[in-house]
Amino acid sequence: MQLLSLSLFTLVLCTSAFHLPPTPSLFTKTSLVTSPSSNTRLYINNNDFNLKNLFSKSSSSSSSSSSTSSLEDTPLHPAFRPNRISVLNSLNPASPTGNLPIHPSTVTGTLPNGISYIILPNSSPAARFECHLQIFSGSADELEHQQGIAHLTEHVAYMGSRKRERLFGTGSQTNAYTDFHHTVFYAACPISLPSTSSSSSSSQPMMPLALDALSEVMEARVESGRLEKERAAVLSEMTMVNTIEYRVECNILSTLHRENRLAKRFPIGKEELIKSWTCEDVREFHRTHYRPDNVLLYVVGDVNVRDTERVIREKFGKLSGSKHGGELTEEAQKRVSDLSEAVQSTVKAKQSWHYPPVSHEFVHPTTQHPTTQLDPKLEYHEKSPAGYDINLRDVSPRDDLTLNIYDDITFGPSEENQKRIRPHIYSHNLLQSFSLHLFTKKPVKPIVSLEDFKKSVARRICLAALQIRLNVNARGGDTPAFNFIEVNVVDSSREGCEISSVDLMSEYDTWEEAVSIAVREIKKLGKYSITKSEFLRYSSSLMSDSAQLASQGENIAHGDQLSYLMETVSNGHTFMSPMQAYEITNEAMESLTIEDVDEVAKELCEFVTSLADDDNALDGPLIAIACTPITKTKSANVCNPENLVEAIRTAANLPVEKEAEMEVPQSLTTAEDLQLAEKLCPASWVPGSFTDGTPDTPKDKITAPMTLRRLSNGLRVGAATTTAESQRGHLKIIAPGGRMAEKQLNLKNGVMALGARAMQEGGAFGKFSRNQVELFCVDKLLMVEINCNEEFLTFDFVFPTNEVGSINGIKTITGTEAALQIARAILSGDLTWEPDALSRAKQHFTSTHESLMKNLEGSATEKLMAGMTNNDPRFISICNSDVEQITLEECKDACTSQLNLQDLELAIAGDFDINEVLELVRKYLGTIPSSSSSSSSSSTPSHKIPTLAKPSDFEVEITDSDPRAVAYVAGASPNKWGFFADGTNVGEIAVEKGGKGATKFDTQRRNHPLFGNVALSLISEIINRRLFSTVREKKQLTYDANFHFTSFEQIKGGFFLITVTASKEKAQEAMKACKLTISDLLGSSPITGDNLESAKRVVKNRHEGELQSTRYWADMMSGLQIEGIEKSGPLSVTDFGAMVDAFVVKDLLLVLNSLGLDGGKNLFSCIGRTSQAGLEVGVEEGEEGGGGGEVLVRGGRVGTSLRD
Repeated sequence: MQLLSLSLFTLVLCTSAFHLPPTPSLFTKTSLVTSPSSNTRLYINNNDFNLKNLFSKSSSSSSSSSSTSSLEDTPLHPAFRPNRISVLNSLNPASPTGNLPIHPSTVTGTLPNGISYIILPNSSPAARFECHLQIFSGSADELEHQQGIAHLTEHVAYMGSRKRERLFGTGSQTNAYTDFHHTVFYAACPISLPSTSSSSSSSQPMMPLALDALSEVMEARVESGRLEKERAAVLSEMTMVNTIEYRVECNILSTLHRENRLAKRFPIGKEELIKSWTCEDVREFHRTHYRPDNVLLYVVGDVNVRDTERVIREKFGKLSGSKHGGELTEEAQKRVSDLSEAVQSTVKAKQSWHYPPVSHEFVHPTTQHPTTQLDPKLEYHEKSPAGYDINLRDVSPRDDLTLNIYDDITFGPSEENQKRIRPHIYSHNLLQSFSLHLFTKKPVKPIVSLEDFKKSVARRICLAALQIRLNVNARGGDTPAFNFIEVNVVDSSREGCEISSVDLMSEYDTWEEAVSIAVREIKKLGKYSITKSEFLRYSSSLMSDSAQLASQGENIAHGDQLSYLMETVSNGHTFMSPMQAYEITNEAMESLTIEDVDEVAKELCEFVTSLADDDNALDGPLIAIACTPITKTKSANVCNPENLVEAIRTAANLPVEKEAEMEVPQSLTTAEDLQLAEKLCPASWVPGSFTDGTPDTPKDKITAPMTLRRLSNGLRVGAATTTAESQRGHLKIIAPGGRMAEKQLNLKNGVMALGARAMQEGGAFGKFSRNQVELFCVDKLLMVEINCNEEFLTFDFVFPTNEVGSINGIKTITGTEAALQIARAILSGDLTWEPDALSRAKQHFTSTHESLMKNLEGSATEKLMAGMTNNDPRFISICNSDVEQITLEECKDACTSQLNLQDLELAIAGDFDINEVLELVRKYLGTIPSSSSSSSSSSTPSHKIPTLAKPSDFEVEITDSDPRAVAYVAGASPNKWGFFADGTNVGEIAVEKGGKGATKFDTQRRNHPLFGNVALSLISEIINRRLFSTVREKKQLTYDANFHFTSFEQIKGGFFLITVTASKEKAQEAMKACKLTISDLLGSSPITGDNLESAKRVVKNRHEGELQSTRYWADMMSGLQIEGIEKSGPLSVTDFGAMVDAFVVKDLLLVLNSLGLDGGKNLFSCIGRTSQAGLEVGVEEGEEGGGGGEVLVRGGRVGTSLRD
């Protein structure tokens, strides 16, 4: 069970390349639309959705054999309100809106009892489906005495389901989550389960099992034993989620929604209440909200629609809302009725039943402003017409009065033109950097017409241009203004509004500069809009992105389709197929002018431009939340509410100049360059060779499922065609060595990692500046990522395989060719090593290290790894003193020493013609001359993990305002291919220890190169299941415990790690329980055949699912031809499924014995705890501390609304 993250946005830091946000077609929240569908099964006879029909004799069905609550004298549920809007929104056939086409495969329906459903056939991955049951009730629906009960009810309802347990071991994934506005239960399953009977060849369909499990939560038994288990799990989860990142989000959300109940109803709830609830309390909440008219079922996958509808009617048709209402006491019915009546005044009843029951202070133009006014029905009212405190404006004894302690600040040139900013400052000792979060809220505008869609396209173009300007233009210099910045507009069904946002991070001492640059860039866009070249570039990129999505069609994964569908329906947008969206995008682009974009840019940026003295103010506040580290330094630029508002106001009044046009290259390498390179270094192919026993591959033949060979300059090449991601590709280059090479080559500690980051922060090649190269990547939808780990220096390229970035119909290169041009520039030494790039890299590592030391999990794992490896610097974070002494020349020498072509391997996978791609690889990379020497050859003896110290138990304590704890258990293990540090292999050990009873087939299996890889994958799954059932379920010590192996390939040996979160009081006991759980696998509770079969299904299903990713294909091919990686080769790809199927229990027992887990004598452990000794909380600047303790937090209470 998981508590849905409170993150408002997906944060992506674009460095050397920026990926244009997807076209408003498939994954853009602001671009979905819907029109009437012929594929609708409406089982109630009405023109408009009317709940009263669900409870009267007029309710009838053309297809359903089950009808409940149909008698007029049956009491209605107290939440019943007539003429409620349909949960299907624009998919409701009785309410046609707009003129955009609906996805032709979508089928919707409503059963007589009110259950609504949406079915979307989708073919990828084949033979699988997903079902999501959405309950329109979350933490925002909780009453004062129920804070946290929505989440606890979710746990009790699903974890108490006997039918859910029938999904175990079937290759299914099932879980649930709770948020402000809804609770969702889901199951992702195979279409059928093969028969286990040798006498039957039939298979068992999984749809009935999945829907059985989901329908059972609607009739949940609330039993005391299950309640106590889930109460313990939720209390443990409360500790687990209470990271500093979570507390920051709580402060952001409580300020953003100060005027409504979202500020006081976080899903995790209140600890004292969670401890107090009885079965009757949970049952009351369940019977109030888990009623048929308050849910929507989504089914997406490789399904037959008619069969699916039949199963839906069978499993859900029997449910009764009136029955639930009848189980409520009179007092409960009165509470439910009062709340339901008050909800009618909120966005939930007025816009979408998917929204939380809140009202917002929307930002909108004043009467003096020329644009459209706010719809009167969406104006903010603190209380309902009947006086119900629906927005929780009255002070409650459980309110956290330390939040929202700052008043709004108004300013302006006159009384008639007053601007309003709502500031909040949250400071904490665990924060390392300054962050600013600016927000305004507007009503969601459903996209149901071509004009709506056209406006959304213009907005995407504006946002792309602004984001690129901020990334490219404002990141230069030794000390960049920000470490991260993102500007966005999202339609948030979770919060029931459109949110415009600016999120930035910077060093604290440069916060004013960061704010000024961000505000001025937004003002510039609002005043001058975009340039003509930007209009052409981003229009072209948007069309290319839309074309890629259209080409994927039903190959888009079920989960992605379902997330898009849920968000689309929630916001009332039209739901289109990728091809329909592409056609509509094309139609919109044909008539879109730069003047249209100008108008959208003005509206998009008015939340900033309106702050200038010479512009009209907006009604409604700009919300400004700054999160800062605690500093003892008294300075003029301290970030307090007054200084923050003044910084924003000052920047809004500064003059700005129009953005200059920039020449962006269409290609980085000319045909003449390649002809000369071919002449100087002719390129040809040679056979590939491997260490897993596979014969050399031919140099001139295409082989399936991948082609593996080498270039004459020594570069190893692997290529595979996959249509899983239409018109998408992934290229990966690995250079053996990584941080292990630092010791081998007598390099300074951290120089390889720092050098890789400096390359990422740079980007100038030859005659092209960094700005030109970054914009080239933007135009080509190309993303580049450079990293360094313990073993490898890695270069990852994500690109479209078709022609992109064409302007005015001029033919250009494909994304594949663009990626190879960047790769050529790097490998041929054309990269410019820039001093300011090194400065930014150093800043990144310094900030990362300091944040790690302030983080409970980070400091505990650091202590554990340092203790295990005797402080080997290659396996722990790079300290600041080491970073500072490294020079640019040292970074350059270290990284370039690893880029010898004869040591490298390239893997490329995607939707392309393999012959064409291999020719491009030969032409671009085969013509690079090889080095005369190899400093870190892949053929040199492989590295190994250091000799481990004597097993020990460690403890870490960090100062924090909130009590938290985490425990780790670790030990030595083999690497990915089964090799221990001493060079022995688990397969060889299994053959030796297998005994005389081993068959010839047993020996062959254990000698297979994949034996160690598969064994560790299966063991990991089994241990994780055991930890869940033992440490969480039986002993109730934690919310979550997980196990994983490191995946070293070239390094001999590795580590395993168990992570368990618990309260400070239970951390020691939880750690011991984890040790006992893995020890029992060789003692009192050995692996069973059922354990193995269940693990096999999980491992195979995960593998088959990941095969839908081009990155996974590239990762699989990486290392297959590296001599230093023993047992690696084509067999690891071709034989994976067969090897998983072939395993028997004894194989795993033999491997487990080799790990030395018996008795726990070889295990390390570390417990991390926070300490609150001698602290003072909430001391403001200039105040005297009462006890002289350390100030840890300002602007937010201990627990940040999590505890009383």
